[in-house]
Amino acid sequence: MAYSALPDDAPDDSADAPLISQRTSGLTVSADSTYSYSYGPPSLRGLRHNYYASLCAVFASIGGLSFGYDQGVIANVLVMDDFIHRWPLTPLQKGALTAVLELGALIGALTFGAIADRYSRRHAIFIACVIFNVGALFQTFANALSNLFIGRAVGGIGVGALSMLSPLYISEISSPEIRGSLIALEQFSIVLGVVLGFWLGFFTRNILGSASWRIPLGVQIGPGVLLALGAVFLLPASPRLLVLKGKYDEAEASLVKLRGRDDGVTKLELLEMRVEATLIAEAAASSKSGATGELSAWGRLLSKKYRARTLVGVLMMFFQRMYHFSLSPKLKRNAEWSGINALLYYGPTLVRSVGLKGDTISLIVSGGIGIVQFVAVVPAVVYIDRLGRKPLLRGGSAAMAASHFLIAIMASTPSFSSYLLIFRQVMQFNSDWTSHSIAAWTCVVGIYAFTFAYGVSFGPIGWVLPSEVFPLSVRGRGVALSTASNWGNNFLIGLVTPLMMELSAAGTFLTFATACFLAYLWSTYSVPETAGVALEDMDWVFGGHAGAEDAERRRELEEELGLRAVLAEMAAVER
Repeated sequence: MAYSALPDDAPDDSADAPLISQRTSGLTVSADSTYSYSYGPPSLRGLRHNYYASLCAVFASIGGLSFGYDQGVIANVLVMDDFIHRWPLTPLQKGALTAVLELGALIGALTFGAIADRYSRRHAIFIACVIFNVGALFQTFANALSNLFIGRAVGGIGVGALSMLSPLYISEISSPEIRGSLIALEQFSIVLGVVLGFWLGFFTRNILGSASWRIPLGVQIGPGVLLALGAVFLLPASPRLLVLKGKYDEAEASLVKLRGRDDGVTKLELLEMRVEATLIAEAAASSKSGATGELSAWGRLLSKKYRARTLVGVLMMFFQRMYHFSLSPKLKRNAEWSGINALLYYGPTLVRSVGLKGDTISLIVSGGIGIVQFVAVVPAVVYIDRLGRKPLLRGGSAAMAASHFLIAIMASTPSFSSYLLIFRQVMQFNSDWTSHSIAAWTCVVGIYAFTFAYGVSFGPIGWVLPSEVFPLSVRGRGVALSTASNWGNNFLIGLVTPLMMELSAAGTFLTFATACFLAYLWSTYSVPETAGVALEDMDWVFGGHAGAEDAERRRELEEELGLRAVLAEMAAVER
């Protein structure tokens, strides 16, 4: 079985080295009959080597761009003069305007998992784009506050659907050695969307009349239309889903087009898909149908066989969302709601204290954080498959914990600092930041350090892991549940964070620092390394949870479907 991608270095000459190393086709066969393959090197070179699959992944990630743009643009829209004069929203209404999108996204994420499994990934993406654009039209041409709320709710369904469909589709068209890099494009597109949305809204804010906010809200229709057309006319069908539906010729044509070659390795990958699909069909034959069967399909995610994977997906999204909310759209008092939360809650106050006023604060704190996060995603996209998921998660969580702890120390009140006497002298700054500009700037550095660490670790990997750990039979529902966890946590933490900040800013940041430390332990001891592993071989990564009986049946199917024969033929050619 293809348990890992082929390394990019020279073959090992040790006793345990592979007996056959067919470099021209990216195949390695070991003495115990296990094998591995790749279509090229990992990282940037691999992206160039798999240019068509990379192009399709870039196009599919437009779903993330729409998601991020909506987040970035609403921050400026809510503080534009014409918008405020037209609809003077209360704090409760502002919160509801944000919450209604998150609830819509929760519904979209849960609903479209089953749609993607039943029909196709591309059709589901098309429908999600249509829903998203309907919501965008309601927002753009809103003449009443109710239109705006309807638009946010409907658009939220599309956003939630696209937030799980794009990484799901990308994972299924990618080869093992670059899968992490391609799925990480989702986070890259999200952050790019946030930056574009923020800056477009910033530059249109002084336009007279409703055009100041209608233009930036209307621009989001463009990416939605582009992705909808691409889903119909450009993106190839998922070869794995075609195999599951028994369309083997179409699956082969799609796979050959994606890999840019038709040789033994593509035949191996296709046969692996057929083995997996046969196992799924045999399991489905013994399950119930109808509404009970649908509930049973969801219930499989919590069964002993898949529980570990479900926990990885759900907890990955929980930690990602907690960190995102520790850096999410909330500025204090009259500052703009954009960028990143609890840190931005204090960020403008800190920057204002060192002499920066008005728009400069928004530029440096809000816009700057988006740019830092955008820059941070680039090395993650390039190196995630070479370095692996676990090292990035561990390093990122450690750096984020340190950043939160630093800000907690600097932002603590005297009453809180009395419990930590060792830091008492440095914890008195928040009552007089002007006299302690170095401490203020230290907090700003902490904000950007956290942002970079998040952008290179939990930001992109939060989309990668849930999209690759589930087997094909429950992948759509598994990714849907993980993404729904994202939006559910988004909503709940958004309600709790402002209250925590009112009670104790330092306590809030210490809470987030503790969460980062827990994430470090979780990523060290509970998260498996999935870099370079074929989607069909995740059972091996999770310690053989499929069981000895399933493993034996898989071996029988490999013989029956001719996978072992193809492997032997390729080995004979090399000899």
